[in-house]
Amino acid sequence: MKIGIIQQSCTESVAENRKKIALSISKLAKKGAELVVLQELHDSPYFCQTEDVMNFRYAQSIPGDATEFYSKKARENHVVLVTSLFERRAPGLYHNTAVVFDIDGSIAGRYRKMHIPDDPAYYEKFYFTPGDIGFHPIETSIGKLGVQVCWDQWYPEGARLMALQGADLLIFPTAIGFESTNTKEEQQRQRDAWMTIQRSHAIANGIPVVAVNRVGFEPDPSGATGGIQFWGSSFVAGQQGELLYQASDTKQEAVVVDVDLQRTETVRQWWPFLRDRRIDAFDDLSCRFTETP
Repeated sequence: MKIGIIQQSCTESVAENRKKIALSISKLAKKGAELVVLQELHDSPYFCQTEDVMNFRYAQSIPGDATEFYSKKARENHVVLVTSLFERRAPGLYHNTAVVFDIDGSIAGRYRKMHIPDDPAYYEKFYFTPGDIGFHPIETSIGKLGVQVCWDQWYPEGARLMALQGADLLIFPTAIGFESTNTKEEQQRQRDAWMTIQRSHAIANGIPVVAVNRVGFEPDPSGATGGIQFWGSSFVAGQQGELLYQASDTKQEAVVVDVDLQRTETVRQWWPFLRDRRIDAFDDLSCRFTETP
């Protein structure tokens, strides 16, 4: 499968952000991309740095203006398109939602972010209700896509559930970066951990992983922090966690990465993790915490 990834910086102008995305989708399609993956909340700045009701203006109903725009781009370019939208589900009820469009522009499915962070500069619980449709791959004309969103990438359970339901690959639209007061050493540890945990999902499940992150600096409107320097570094990893491509940590990129999905069968024969799982001993995984017997 030829996978296109778009790593870009964002402005406060939704129209400007969409125009840039549309140009990149077209370029990737001309290079043979069958699947194009966008970063988290790509239509707007990362507004979760502050708790401000004015930011709900970025929310869109599904279907709505945003889905109409991206449906057209998927159809025009004959690609499967993974988007990340601020969903207005009902008055006072919002989600961080990935919407997948098939090559004909139809909505193949959606995934609502399950794990919602609440950290300095990442005040997502103020905006997003946790997802309620579970971990289920989205069936498209080119395969089953195990889509999750950003903070979900730190949890192995979601990746496993996607794999057990036949996902051909795991996809993570992301918005994560460095906090200005962290030391260079701590910043490097955090980015290394971010890549390692996602590559481990590829290894543990024997399927490729696609992670697409924002890039560039976005100031904190409140001035409470030094803003976020999004670290880019979008990547595609193969079934054994090997890096097939890693993007710049400072520059915008739109590239096509060729991934051999046929290797999944071979790798799972070499490393039969699904065969050897002790499903008879995993009941406690549904508990918040368990004491040692």
